[in-house]
Amino acid sequence: MARSKRMSVQKRLREKKKAEEANLKREMKSMKKGEPDEGDAGNTVASRDDLEGYGVFTEPEAESESQ
Repeated sequence: MARSKRMSVQKRLREKKKAEEANLKREMKSMKKGEPDEGDAGNTVASRDDLEGYGVFTEPEAESESQ
């Protein structure tokens, strides 16, 4: 009986190692393609300060003063 339990532990470890290697391979492939990671997707949105710096947003007070 002890041998069969040990074998199942070894099997789980092999499966875990395979899964980790596959995940690493996917990450490396996406990096080569230049695709952003899923976690970086939120960083591509500009903040309000950034948009004001580009001149997209202006303050409502500034618009009323210029008229």
